Amino acid sequence: MSIRPIKGEALIASKTKSKPVKPPGSVESFAEAAECLKTLAHPVRLRIVQLLLHGRYTVGELAEDCSIADNAMSDHLRLLQRCGFLTSERDGRRVYYQVAEAHLQQLMVCIEGRFLPCGAK
Repeated sequence: MSIRPIKGEALIASKTKSKPVKPPGSVESFAEAAECLKTLAHPVRLRIVQLLLHGRYTVGELAEDCSIADNAMSDHLRLLQRCGFLTSERDGRRVYYQVAEAHLQQLMVCIEGRFLPCGAK
C-alpha cells in the first residue's frame, strides 16, 4: 500500500522550493478598482446591480423594489454611472437603466453564492 500526498500538500511543498511568479500590477494600479468597489459596497447598490443584470428598469421601479425614495435612488444610480457600471437610455418620458460593465455578472455570482441563502434569488 502506497501513500500519495494530498493535492494541497504538493502545492505547499512546491511553493517553499521556489518563489512564486508575481502577477502584474501594483497598489497604485488598483486605486480606481478600490474606489469603484467602495461604490458597490452598499446593499441598495448591490440590489440595483442584481436587478439590472436581469433587465432594464426605471428609477421608480428600482426605488419601489428597494423601498427608498426616487431621489435617493437617483443618487445611487448616479454613483454607479460614474464608475461606468451603468448606462441610461431615454424612452419617451422614461429613463431606463442597464448594466454597462459585463464583469458585474461574475462579481454578482460570487456575492450571491456567498451571501444569499441556498435557493434564494
